[in-house]
Amino acid sequence: MQQKKIVRVGDIECGADELFLISGPCVIEDEKIMMTVAERLKEISERLGIKIIYKSSFMKDNRSSLDYYMGPGLEAGIKILAKVKEQFGFTLLTDVHYPEQCAPVAEVVDVLQIPAYLCMQTTLVVAAAKTGRVVNLKHGQFLAPENMKHPVKKIEDSGNEQIILTERGYTFGYNDLIVDPRSFYYMNKTGYPVVFDVTHAIRKYGIPSKDSKGGAREYLPVLARAGVAAGVDGLFVEAHTCPSEALCDAASQLDINYLEEFLKPLIELHNVEVKYRASAQVLA
Repeated sequence: MQQKKIVRVGDIECGADELFLISGPCVIEDEKIMMTVAERLKEISERLGIKIIYKSSFMKDNRSSLDYYMGPGLEAGIKILAKVKEQFGFTLLTDVHYPEQCAPVAEVVDVLQIPAYLCMQTTLVVAAAKTGRVVNLKHGQFLAPENMKHPVKKIEDSGNEQIILTERGYTFGYNDLIVDPRSFYYMNKTGYPVVFDVTHAIRKYGIPSKDSKGGAREYLPVLARAGVAAGVDGLFVEAHTCPSEALCDAASQLDINYLEEFLKPLIELHNVEVKYRASAQVLA
């Protein structure tokens, strides 16, 4: 297996031996929630020694109904994210849905995330790449993992090799997602850092996220441990002060009060995986 590229996000070396975390509320809500989550993440980062990229979306353009909250929009959302960065020093990640959003987002945000549904949208991927920012390319639920090399190459051909790949499970059209650990192997073969988005992997399609049946949190520990044991470089765990009242992904976000204990065994498991990583690669 080829040498893993190190992608730097602020002081975080994504792809190095240290596990990193992407976390924050799914979508930008009121400023108090955003700041409270940031404060708790800062405490967790300091206590556990894990580096964190703060994530929240100013827009969710794939909601299943016009009645559901889509976010505050680009201008208001970026202002709140900028306050999080200024007050807590986090590097930032947010979604971009349209090419014209990329340049203004890149003025504040460190990582531009391509939503899973949009990973094959050439104009969007190229616009994100040309900002020069790190691009977090989420694996489309419809795409074989080895085919992620195609959107990766679009970014490379646009002059940007600052790429992170994120797994979030596959859907077969039956309102469920399946995580195949082989995908971590295939995505690692690209040479770029690989992240496992565990909270999106437990969503149940076709069921509103505000319905408790719209997610399966009981699977979070086993899926997260499987991903870490398989050698991912980072974890993606959306967190909220009160998930049941969240305006998006209420059934799958993790309560911020449980995040620290959730992470402790994963950090230990990651350290074991790193210790024996070379022996696993002999078979690759």
